Amino acid sequence: MHPTVDVSESGLTERQKDVLDAALALLVEAGDTLTMTSVARRASCSKESLYKWFGDRDGLLTATVQWQALKVRGVPVDPEAFNLASLTAGLEGFAADWLRVLSGNISVALNRVAVGHAGSDKHDLGAIVLENGPFAMARRLKPLLQLGRETGLLEFQETDEAFRTFFGLVVRDVQIRLLLGDRLGLNETAIDRDARRATQQFLALYGIDINQARNGHQS
Repeated sequence: MHPTVDVSESGLTERQKDVLDAALALLVEAGDTLTMTSVARRASCSKESLYKWFGDRDGLLTATVQWQALKVRGVPVDPEAFNLASLTAGLEGFAADWLRVLSGNISVALNRVAVGHAGSDKHDLGAIVLENGPFAMARRLKPLLQLGRETGLLEFQETDEAFRTFFGLVVRDVQIRLLLGDRLGLNETAIDRDARRATQQFLALYGIDINQARNGHQS
């Protein structure tokens, strides 16, 4: 079930944000044992409010995953001021946000529980994370990729294929290593470095000649 509230920065009240932060903290601590009662107790709110805002436990889990995914910001797209520099900055910023969220304790805990749900008859957190994690990331990045193709800065046939390639270059083996308990120590310097590397590799695969792009598209 989808939450009844609009899970966005502007759509949530501060009280609702506090509740979702409490739910995220409980997922880190308790994993699969999260209940509406435990969230209400942690957030000091009534169960009635939880049901009104989120519908049921699956709705609360969906809203919690969506709230976490909002930390990966969308890329503003301005066709009038679009050039190689803005494309590169957009890809690097998206990749850095993604790595920050992915390597955090909350995302690791969410993904561990989601993997345990996959293919089972439990509450399907796996499907919730898939829809509101990778699929949501694709929806946010595709407008930038499509504008890159429309302006001649990128060359690819399928947007989904281009996104999956970028996903692989950014994430690499980071997610599976974190799920298995590896402490990668991704500090800000490492995250920025990896975001730049992934972007450069992506542009090497799908970008047109760099000198041509600079001469023809930068203002």
